[in-house]
Amino acid sequence: MTDRTHSPEAPVSSGASAFDPAAEFDRQVRTLTALGYPALSGRTPEQFAELVAPLRAEALAHAGGAADGADAPYDPAVTGRVPFVLVVTRELAPIERTMPLTTLHGGRLPGFVDRTFEPGSLERFVATEEAEPPGRDGVHLLCDVERGEEFCGVVPNDAMAAVAERGRTLLTIEEGVALMTHAPRLLVKNKCFSLGGSRSGDHRVPAVWISQKAPKLGWCWAGNPHTWLGMASAGVRRA
Repeated sequence: MTDRTHSPEAPVSSGASAFDPAAEFDRQVRTLTALGYPALSGRTPEQFAELVAPLRAEALAHAGGAADGADAPYDPAVTGRVPFVLVVTRELAPIERTMPLTTLHGGRLPGFVDRTFEPGSLERFVATEEAEPPGRDGVHLLCDVERGEEFCGVVPNDAMAAVAERGRTLLTIEEGVALMTHAPRLLVKNKCFSLGGSRSGDHRVPAVWISQKAPKLGWCWAGNPHTWLGMASAGVRRA
């Protein structure tokens, strides 16, 4: 049974505390547990906690530049960045089951997979070689994550090339779901994002944007720019 009434993010206000990697990792584990990820992965909450526990040290070691802003409140909506997100891949939890567990910040309507994904097509959108998840446990840490709004209005092919030139990596669909699960403040009007790390061998690029007051997983053509759609990326993956 899932708990959709839990607070998906740490509170952000003028009096918010500085970013605490250990507390944030523990919060993300609690979020996944409350949403029913242990059951989706065929585990008890205790077994799920044991599965992800080794990633805690990685989170603390690779918290990115969060410490640089230690005096500032943690506010992904403003910065468009999060130091890390805990990712559960489709091997443990199908995308069709996890996307409906996402919501907009402050919203209650479940996220959904757009019907333009014809039956069976979502399974063909797999991680590219460059975005292949590390490890074999079905969980990993994605570090130094950026929403990528600078690429709003840029042709996706060009945005993906720019990300590669910077030595960064594109997000997969599962990583986009994780970003929405742990940091829904990131998805706001005119600052949505593509997930170029998952491709199906054609010209479609998956993306998450707002539709019907909920997060929607859809796709756009690699050659068509959208003013409201950037390109999400990350610095590194760890397992």
